Amino acid sequence: MSIVDLARATVERARALGAEEVSVSVSRSTELSLMRRAGKLEQATQATSRGLSLSLLVDDRFSAHSTSDLRPEALGEFLVRAVAATRVLEPEPERRQPPLSACGRGATEAELDAFDAGHALLPVEARRIAAEALEAAVDALPNRKQVLSATVHVGDSSDESVRVMSNGFEGARAGTGFGAGVELTLEEPGGRRPEATAWYSALHRADLPDSAFIAAEAWRKAAERLGSKSIPSGRYPMLLQNHAAGRILGVIGGPLSGSELHQQRSFLAGRQGTRIANPALTIQDVPNIRRGLGSRPWDGDALVSRPMPVIEAGVLANYYINTYYSRKLGMPATTGGRSNWVVTPGARSPEQILRDTPKCIVVTGFLGGNSNGLTGDFSFGIQGLLVEHGEVTGHLGEMNVSGGIEEVLGHLVEPASDVWTWSGTRSPSLFFDEVQFSGS
Repeated sequence: MSIVDLARATVERARALGAEEVSVSVSRSTELSLMRRAGKLEQATQATSRGLSLSLLVDDRFSAHSTSDLRPEALGEFLVRAVAATRVLEPEPERRQPPLSACGRGATEAELDAFDAGHALLPVEARRIAAEALEAAVDALPNRKQVLSATVHVGDSSDESVRVMSNGFEGARAGTGFGAGVELTLEEPGGRRPEATAWYSALHRADLPDSAFIAAEAWRKAAERLGSKSIPSGRYPMLLQNHAAGRILGVIGGPLSGSELHQQRSFLAGRQGTRIANPALTIQDVPNIRRGLGSRPWDGDALVSRPMPVIEAGVLANYYINTYYSRKLGMPATTGGRSNWVVTPGARSPEQILRDTPKCIVVTGFLGGNSNGLTGDFSFGIQGLLVEHGEVTGHLGEMNVSGGIEEVLGHLVEPASDVWTWSGTRSPSLFFDEVQFSGS
């Protein structure tokens, strides 16, 4: 039985058992990864999996279930138990499915281009060659003798899924993924061993950077941690590097959700249409970017995926409201979760910005930390550089950046021009004129 026929049959069987509404997703996937260290293959894994997820509305009571045992007899037993368990829950009529007219595909398979047709033809030998090439690129680094340990990873995956709902919606999607990365550990006097990782992901193999680029990036990141130390606490200009920008911007992600608004745990409640950041900041949620890591044809409710403004010139434009919380909150449904966040870039490069800044902390990464969605406060450990008029004058560590996210975003001066594309957060580096750091 094909996965779409299995999904259809499961919907019908659940309906026959008394479910008023049913949504079934069936998926199958394969994954392969290789890890090399010290000239040897250290780990090789390959996995194939299948799964079925199910949501039910029975007598206005809602539940969600999943199983990986798709044998007919096991699936039949699973459905009987799922329907029976749902009957004892409290009623939640707001869980009803959206109308079919609101569901569908926001972009075609060809427009999303999420599937690399060459994946099925890729032999294991090609993965081995890729891992060896990445290791050779590390060995060719000019400063290889300073590297205490180097581990390289390559991996890929393929998945397909279908979704069938009792409201009449049916949809199928397929995708591939490729990744490559290097972990380096350096050695410096005093016994310190700074580490760094450079990892890149793409939906098509051809979109990954080459081995030399990945190795060089891993070295650059590790070398920036040699001799790192803190500087006095205070308020400094900050350049947040593009690949790390998602950590700071993510502080507002949770408080934008319908669940946080409903449970009164969001500092952004009631703020739609008001300014929460400097006008230099514009963020769009764009689900139809070709080969985008966060792209999708529909969202978790099967609502058509469409671009949506999140912040427009500093003003909060939309929340993430799914069908359920739309009914609970009495607000229009938008979408239940993020796709690709696209930050509008500026005109200047990070190098141009730094040359014009007397002293600036460049945040290159984060180590731990926490944020509070009710207040918007956050505190993250940082790794970074001290830069004066474009020249690196110190490597920074054992410091925190902290504050209220709304106040910090209010100090944004300009986004740079260097958009990071190997992530679901497509942001350039962000320059702030004054941010609180704690150090020595």
